Amino acid sequence: MADSYGAVSVDVETIYLGGKEHRVKTASGVVSVIVYGDREKPALITYPDLALNHMSCFQGLFFCPEAASLLLHNFCIYHISPPGHELGAAPICPNDSAPSADDLADQILEVLNFFGLGVVMCMGVTAGAYILTLFAMKHRERVLGLILVSPLCKAPSWSEWFYNKVILKLLYYYGMCGVVKEFLLQRYFSKEVRGNVEIPESDIAQACRRLLDERQSVNVMRFLDAIDRRPDISSGLKKLKCRTLIFIGDQSPFYSEAVHMAATLDRGYCALVEVQACGSMVTEEQPHAMLIPMEYFLMGYGLYRPCLFTESPRSPLSPSCIAPELLSPESMGLKLKPIKTRLSAA
Repeated sequence: MADSYGAVSVDVETIYLGGKEHRVKTASGVVSVIVYGDREKPALITYPDLALNHMSCFQGLFFCPEAASLLLHNFCIYHISPPGHELGAAPICPNDSAPSADDLADQILEVLNFFGLGVVMCMGVTAGAYILTLFAMKHRERVLGLILVSPLCKAPSWSEWFYNKVILKLLYYYGMCGVVKEFLLQRYFSKEVRGNVEIPESDIAQACRRLLDERQSVNVMRFLDAIDRRPDISSGLKKLKCRTLIFIGDQSPFYSEAVHMAATLDRGYCALVEVQACGSMVTEEQPHAMLIPMEYFLMGYGLYRPCLFTESPRSPLSPSCIAPELLSPESMGLKLKPIKTRLSAA
């Protein structure tokens, strides 16, 4: 069966800084993967949240010069899009069987095998963080570490289940309408970014709104349905022995979920970073808050950031904001402690 799967590699000059798109056939459909960087380097796999792709979920982080230098210096980036979420995606045939969360996690393995990748670092946001965590639990030998932003691990609460059902109905009857986009922006961003009567909507939210217009409603429905049917994986988290770095915005609707996940994971392998005045999508809203924790996290693997940039004056973090325990050699990715960021008094 594996021999029947293939892939078509397509150069798309307009996609993400000259990255190259590969369309990989899997048992659960075709997956778009944007590869950027030197493929001789270790692999960093990314997976976005609902209705997003690498452009709308990770652009802020990779356009941050310091973060880009840290990640691209150490990794080749493989941006995996959920089926039908890539740029220019056509509607998926409604008759095609809808994948489950398990199917999406298994697609990750097929992508890794297609590219001949062994052990990888993973970075996911919310729904994408759940898929990558599930993959790590099923294939622990293939995951070096996890960087999770506003992750999910429990089955949907009653309120989330109801919220998802409303979005599914709206998508079915009205497509990617204004109400659906408002629901999704509340999922992604803080109140400050979304704006109100007195404060205009930020450029980040406006750009995300435009990118959501490009999503095919049937494709978003399939991913949302898979996430809405996700099982609780909390009981299996203790078995994960890879180092895990969790970021959560204090205004994220999934704040308690991330705290629960951090408390459930082995504390010797996990750190929780709370980002103030931020929603779920820290990668877009406050990417600089991720820099220093990621630097110290990756030091545990012998990785480092080249000295091409001075410390960013825009960063809400300074070394004094890091818990002293995090700076000790034995804690570089081994005994990470919960820390919080604080905004500079500007």
